[in-house]
Amino acid sequence: MLKKLLIRWAAALVLVFITYNPTSLNYVRWAMDSYTTNLSVVILLGLLLFVAYAVFVRATLQSIGKVGIGLVLAVIAVLLWVLYDKGLLDPANGTLMTWIGLVALSFILGLGLSWSIIRRRISGQLDVRESDVHDDIDDHG
Repeated sequence: MLKKLLIRWAAALVLVFITYNPTSLNYVRWAMDSYTTNLSVVILLGLLLFVAYAVFVRATLQSIGKVGIGLVLAVIAVLLWVLYDKGLLDPANGTLMTWIGLVALSFILGLGLSWSIIRRRISGQLDVRESDVHDDIDDHG
């Protein structure tokens, strides 16, 4: 189970880091530098990233919902507050805060992709969307 969760989180991390990060190696900076000479490639890669985000965000909204996202954000915010209180985090360091924000975003997206696995492990129950049940009923009867 842990391997499946880590793979999903790693996929979300790669997606987020490819899109933007504080280094010069990311889509946003490349696109800003290249759009005049490679507009078609910039648009193609941008659309591919958009599709990937659509899949990740839709899965996250369906699995944990807005309330779940809010709860995860609250936990992350309080964790950052604890780290700041203990002198382990400097909010004035913009680069560090950007990296933390990107990791937090990837964690939320990875959790959204993995929630069915976690829930099944905790509860022993499978998640089934209502439309899946109706599709199955329509197919069989």
